[in-house]
Amino acid sequence: MNTTQLEGLIGMLFVLGILVLLVLPAVFGIVRDRRVDRQLREAEQGPAQERGPSKGQKSSSRSTVPSTATWYAEGRRSKKLVSS
Repeated sequence: MNTTQLEGLIGMLFVLGILVLLVLPAVFGIVRDRRVDRQLREAEQGPAQERGPSKGQKSSSRSTVPSTATWYAEGRRSKKLVSS
């Protein structure tokens, strides 16, 4: 391998390294968004299917404040509707 080929190889590896550094945060963001979406979906579906009003529990007549997860999910849904 002569000097020109070695310089070409080093340059190519440098460019690929920069590409990886630029793409890596986007991949982490996608993985994080999918995890959050899955957690929100489980939070919405889980309690309604697993728990029901049992004999020992009393329902509250006062209104409840929506949780942060509900607020976040509604915000994401509205953004998806706007973007599509």
